[in-house]
Amino acid sequence: MKRLIFCIMLSLGGFTLIAQDLKPIMLKAPDMTRGCNIMQAFGNRASVTDVDSRDLSIQDLSDLLWAAFGINRPESGKRTAPSAMNSQDIDIYVFLASGVYRYDAIENTLIPVVAGDHRSVIRGRGFNNAPVFLLLVSDISRFKHGDEALRVGWANMDGGIVSENIALFCAGVGMGTRPRAGMPVDELKELLWLTTDQRLILNHPVGYLSKQ
Repeated sequence: MKRLIFCIMLSLGGFTLIAQDLKPIMLKAPDMTRGCNIMQAFGNRASVTDVDSRDLSIQDLSDLLWAAFGINRPESGKRTAPSAMNSQDIDIYVFLASGVYRYDAIENTLIPVVAGDHRSVIRGRGFNNAPVFLLLVSDISRFKHGDEALRVGWANMDGGIVSENIALFCAGVGMGTRPRAGMPVDELKELLWLTTDQRLILNHPVGYLSKQ
């Protein structure tokens, strides 16, 4: 039904009603000097239960996404997290107050997907204050070999590695997060116009640690 409405709106020139004035967000180059050492990050790593409502700075958001699955070897296009056969199947959807964006690691940019604040869709129980939610989605069509079961296994593995990158970054810079598998899958797939090959893996609320 939603796709039918979309087609009707598009034929009437109404696509701008969906996209509104949502613009791409240019991210900053990662700050390679920040954070504690790796062993301290492991020592700090914990799944928090709440975060502060303050919006992340553009530098913090940029560094978070680069650490999660950014390009760390520009000459080859390889990433901060490995993926099965370098398929780079994980896409990160970023839920902000202004809308939902997809992280484009090549251009270091957030690409608009849906305008409006849809964080309540993914929020679930708790984390009412979280300013950012990261949704990890695997496109299993990027795997060139294997049956569906094997591809889904690879997808879960790759998403888990990206998830740990998010957790370690947050632990290293004094931010809070936790990996969550629970989410309204059908509602999110409809909201984001996902295909049958795009599988929702995990989501992460992210924010500054709540003031004590």
